[in-house]
Amino acid sequence: MNIIFLGKFHGKPVRWQMGLVASSIVFSGFLSLMAAAGYWWGVSSGQLNQLADVEKELAQQKSLIATARTNAQSELDALAARLGLMQAHVTRLDALGERLVRISKLDSKEFNFKHAPAFGGPHEVDNGISVEFENVLGDLSDQLNNREQQLAILENVLMTKQVRQETRPSGRPITKGWTSSYYGKRTDPFTGKLEMHKGMDFAGREGSEIVAVSSGVVTWAGSRYGYGKLIEINHGHGYTTRYGHNAKILVNVGDVVEKGQAISLMGSTGRSTGPHVHYEVLFNDRQVDPLSFVQSRS
Repeated sequence: MNIIFLGKFHGKPVRWQMGLVASSIVFSGFLSLMAAAGYWWGVSSGQLNQLADVEKELAQQKSLIATARTNAQSELDALAARLGLMQAHVTRLDALGERLVRISKLDSKEFNFKHAPAFGGPHEVDNGISVEFENVLGDLSDQLNNREQQLAILENVLMTKQVRQETRPSGRPITKGWTSSYYGKRTDPFTGKLEMHKGMDFAGREGSEIVAVSSGVVTWAGSRYGYGKLIEINHGHGYTTRYGHNAKILVNVGDVVEKGQAISLMGSTGRSTGPHVHYEVLFNDRQVDPLSFVQSRS
């Protein structure tokens, strides 16, 4: 088979005849060229697609990093704010502790809120801001624990002191009247003999109020030989008070009474020469002179 090409060259007709072998070579070359072009196009398109995917993934990673950075900064800001609140809390506790120590007149060296707890150690290279915050949190936690222990001890001391002050008898058992007899040896008005008077007598108008000199629990409310109508109150810490010769009892056994509460009305029952209250203070079941308790105003 022959392939004949007709054309013109410089205005003259040209005829070119190609044989079968040459025609096959040319045709094969053309097909190879087309195939190569197609392959190149396919490879180029695939690389472009891969590049687009990589760029898309990079964009996503950048977005995630930016979000994580924002979240981390927000958490650090919140942590910093929390640290500020904790430090302010420690400062307030210190101020409260110092004020309580001054008010209660305790030893300031024993309850020292002006100095932070002692701590120390070798310096470590900071590997990041998380280590710094962790150290600060640890220090604050130690300080708070220390202040909590000091305040707990201080509270116990103050409560014990307050309870003792509240349960210790103080003041007079009457609101109106006068002292008619003191504690100690005196001439007995019935026998005329020198005898021990183990209390104080407060005279007044019959029917006037008799009041508790401290808070406590009523352990006796009834008649007893020599005392007439008697009230006995246990105040704890070894203290007991008695109120004798009452005209009327206003409380019952087991009642809890407060300081200044009316417990009876003045009378002259029992071994008595006139309206008055026989007042006794007992410490560990033994009568003591009530005068120091009567003169106390705590």
